[in-house]
Amino acid sequence: MDDRNQNNRRRTKRHPDWYYYLPTIIVMVLAVICVITVSIAVMAVVQKQRAELNSNGIDKPQSSTTAPSGVDTPENTTVPSTDAVPDQSAIDALMAQADFIAAGYDYQKAITMLETSEYYDTAPELANKVEQYRELDSQLVTYARPDTITHIFFHSLIVDTKRAFDGDVDQNGYNMYMTTVDEFNAILEQMYQSGYVLISPYDMAYEVTDESGTHFTYGEIRLPAGKKPFLMSQDDLNYYSYMIGTGSGINETPVFVDNANDGFAHRIVIGEDGFPTCEYMDASGNITTGDYDLVPCLETFIQKHPDFSYHGARAILGMTGYEGVFGYRTKPSYKDALGAEAYAAEVEAAKEVAQCLRDHGWILASHSYGHPAYGNISAERVERDSTKWENTVQPIIGETDVILYPHGSDINGIGKYTFDNDKFSVLYEDGYRYFFNVDGHAYWNQLGSNYFRGGRRNLDGFRMYHNPDMLADLFDVKKVFDPARPTPVPSNGSGM
Repeated sequence: MDDRNQNNRRRTKRHPDWYYYLPTIIVMVLAVICVITVSIAVMAVVQKQRAELNSNGIDKPQSSTTAPSGVDTPENTTVPSTDAVPDQSAIDALMAQADFIAAGYDYQKAITMLETSEYYDTAPELANKVEQYRELDSQLVTYARPDTITHIFFHSLIVDTKRAFDGDVDQNGYNMYMTTVDEFNAILEQMYQSGYVLISPYDMAYEVTDESGTHFTYGEIRLPAGKKPFLMSQDDLNYYSYMIGTGSGINETPVFVDNANDGFAHRIVIGEDGFPTCEYMDASGNITTGDYDLVPCLETFIQKHPDFSYHGARAILGMTGYEGVFGYRTKPSYKDALGAEAYAAEVEAAKEVAQCLRDHGWILASHSYGHPAYGNISAERVERDSTKWENTVQPIIGETDVILYPHGSDINGIGKYTFDNDKFSVLYEDGYRYFFNVDGHAYWNQLGSNYFRGGRRNLDGFRMYHNPDMLADLFDVKKVFDPARPTPVPSNGSGM
């Protein structure tokens, strides 16, 4: 072999077999890498879109309602459902509740309720409601003369006129100082039609602190033009023994209802719907529950006409202590006669009723312990009576800063209270800031630097029969006066 052929042999040295497949292998590897890269990218996009959809409450998968094993949840509770489908029944109930509140002119509260709801961002009807409320709120006007607001009051309402007006020794008192259920309901209807709206004393006046110091001021009451605010109260929400049973509970033996009662409710109870109502025993001894006194009658009317109540206001309820409260025999000296267990049950039931009343907007007040005329007794006696009320009634109904003077008997003339008045000093020290007497005028209000004081109008048989003209701004007495009421109504008798 020559040298040329030898050199050619060296230049064409044979490669391994795989060498000739290398380009194909490289192409295949690159293809696999591309496929993997694209798959990863697609999965990332899908995951991102799914997260965004879930965060907006759309197409969210159903999650387990049970906490996974080993996961710390508060008190091992269930994990909240992630189902974001709007609950239309819950939305409808929310709007109904907001409408009820807004009907009482508390549009701001109704707006807040809707805007803070979990459904607000997914239920456009809620935003529409908010706009409606804002428009209605803008139409309200501030009541220009809060010092002219009237205050009406009642005692326990007569259910059965035949038994109340049966000719016994209590008939004249009932005829003078009481109002029948039918009369009360008719009064509400006429006042409602005349544009009256029930307010709270805390709407009317309250304590503020500003650059001039701490003092009382009239509140800003915003109502539709033409509406007229008023206050309401009830004295002696106790259901005394002479009204509901046989005998006297003034001493140490409690008296409970029997079928010889004079046709009044005998106690407040909590109804099945959670609202306060009344029990009543008829002449046959049957006990029923219903609208047998001011509290349930007014509550029923407001549920039907929520625009009759400003911001959910209810009446002021005044209690004495010498026979117990709300028809429960809670006077401490009854404990021996009842026994410790039965007495404790009376107290507990009364406390539950008191809380129920407060929860529904009723204001609980003092009407003194023993019902003496504070204007006619010494400061020392006022202090003893007030202290006794604080020790026996306040632990049941809770603290209060409102007093309804027994017999309407004020501790001062028309001049403002000062601490030179020992009776005022006593009552102020006991925490009272709202003081109400009885006055026949359409209104009488006094704003002190550290208290509010007002007169109240008695809407009873005496006033309706003898001074119907004094009530003409409220209702037509001829359309209200119960024909079952004996006439003439007495013009004097024992006070209640």
